[in-house]
Amino acid sequence: MKKNPCKEGGEAVHHHGRTTRRRSDLFESLPDEIVISILCKLSSTASSPSDFVTVLLTCKRLNKLGVHPLVLSNASPETLAVGAKNWSDEAHRFLKLCVNAGNKEAYYTLGMIRFYCLQNRGSGASLMAKAAIKSHAPALYSLALIQFNGSGGLKNDKDLRAGVALCARAAFLGHVDALRELGHCLQDGYGVRKNVEEGRRLLVQANARELSCVLRAFNTSPSTTSFEFRNHHRRPNLTDSDGYFCLPGSDSDFNVRSSENHRSNLPVRELHPANRFLVEWFGLRRNGAPGLRLCSYGGCGRPETRRNEFRRCSGCGTVNYCSRGCQAHDWRVHHKVECAPMEEWMGHAIDDVDEDEVGDDDRTVEIEEIEGDDDGIHV
Repeated sequence: MKKNPCKEGGEAVHHHGRTTRRRSDLFESLPDEIVISILCKLSSTASSPSDFVTVLLTCKRLNKLGVHPLVLSNASPETLAVGAKNWSDEAHRFLKLCVNAGNKEAYYTLGMIRFYCLQNRGSGASLMAKAAIKSHAPALYSLALIQFNGSGGLKNDKDLRAGVALCARAAFLGHVDALRELGHCLQDGYGVRKNVEEGRRLLVQANARELSCVLRAFNTSPSTTSFEFRNHHRRPNLTDSDGYFCLPGSDSDFNVRSSENHRSNLPVRELHPANRFLVEWFGLRRNGAPGLRLCSYGGCGRPETRRNEFRRCSGCGTVNYCSRGCQAHDWRVHHKVECAPMEEWMGHAIDDVDEDEVGDDDRTVEIEEIEGDDDGIHV
């Protein structure tokens, strides 16, 4: 019995007296709405820009529908995580397409790149402001730091009250660094009426949120089992001398150090792709801004926009930070043991001072702004 080619999912075609079968293209028969929906899911879950772009290069139809505004507006931060090493006109154009689609992550990422890397201050700040209007917490916090530091302008261009307002909004949205910055502002009366008790409460809340992030990371990390945690991290010290929750750092402020100083299989703090870009960008251009310094916290990447814009540690005078949040992270990572000169450590060991007479120096040192253009140490 002769088979009907149409029943096998094909199409009968008569050519020069012969009957052949051509299979129908199911992909081409799909409506555009379904393909766009699939691409939206891809753009929101891709782990890197290459994962997304590779699919678009498969065929002309995917290439065309992949730049649909609905697809680009759903792109996740990792899909937009363009690397500084791969920065090009095409990468810039891709981010601009996402900006035109109304993607708030693209507003923030391209805004940070333009403001700090391409030195297009006005356009960068405008893009971050658009992201802030969409309640993007990192954008609100970055704009707050710009106001606190007067970045992109003169020292007199600082607006402390605006910085506090932006910080408060970012803190309300759950941004931990903004919560910590706001706590210090209240404690010091910096741009807001002084309220030590409320500032203290916000600082404790910020550290508690960081602690909860660490515990969640341990619970969800496939590389760290409960057995490893019990055997390598018994009874970690979670408070510092001020009563704050803290995690003694090794390679990251979210790492936990055991008695054997074990540093593997530990969850690390994820940087926003925009910060990763800054770190990589200025790592490749170490001599690109003579006289200007980067924030000493390795996970920040922000550079000064004028000399002595950032505040310097008053304990050692060798490091500087764009914010109290970065200072707190770097203190736990490694500066806590680097701040005091080695001679001072050796002096305590040689003098054999009685333990009862030694004060607890497990504290976060103050950072003070440097007046003028001198490079002296200010305590």
